[in-house]
Amino acid sequence: MGISKIKVDNLCKVFSTDAVDTYALANVSLDILAGEYVSISGPSGCGKSTLLSILGLLDAPTSGQYWLDGLDVSQINLSRSAQIRCEKIGFVFQQFNLIDELSVADNIELPLRYGRKKYSREEALARVDECLAKVGMQHRSGHKPNQLSGGQQQRIAIARALVAHPAVLLVDEPTGNLDSKNGDAIMELLGQLNAGGTTICMVTHDPRYANHARQQIHLLDGKIQHGEAAALKPSDVPLPC
Repeated sequence: MGISKIKVDNLCKVFSTDAVDTYALANVSLDILAGEYVSISGPSGCGKSTLLSILGLLDAPTSGQYWLDGLDVSQINLSRSAQIRCEKIGFVFQQFNLIDELSVADNIELPLRYGRKKYSREEALARVDECLAKVGMQHRSGHKPNQLSGGQQQRIAIARALVAHPAVLLVDEPTGNLDSKNGDAIMELLGQLNAGGTTICMVTHDPRYANHARQQIHLLDGKIQHGEAAALKPSDVPLPC
């Protein structure tokens, strides 16, 4: 059996008001092993963003357990969350989130500057160059993000996400701001990275791109639905969390 990079058990996220409890996630369980490529899809409001926020330690569940790379991170404090997030999670966002004032190389190096592990200048530059090579953008290292196309900026964002050798790459709608040609190119790049051993968990609304993943998870009303790769058989009514 492979090593679990992400494991969640009966995860619930409830938003409460005086009048009603709203289940953003209801008893979600899933297991993402090292080297897997998982897609999470479903209609707007189904819980995709909430689940990714919890997996990325940007939010905490109401109940349930979450293990990231073997660590129980279900209810850790904000400081510890930030530390683990920096060390173990690589993020790729729909909006790229690059800093226009910095060069491509400096954008990619940022996670190395803020992690607990300290790198020499030579080590940091070698990591940056390695990641630029992975995404085919070594020739753009000195450019600024606003000098690049959308597809090129997303490649740089992927390189930045990889530079600290994270346990898992969390990818949020990576083609949402790209045309179909650039979107297809980014999906091909993600496939190549996964073939090289990178563990990927991707949220997408596009069925074509969800099909690129080997394990496909479909959410509806905060519950994982039946399907070829469903990780949980949900009940018809959410259980109390």
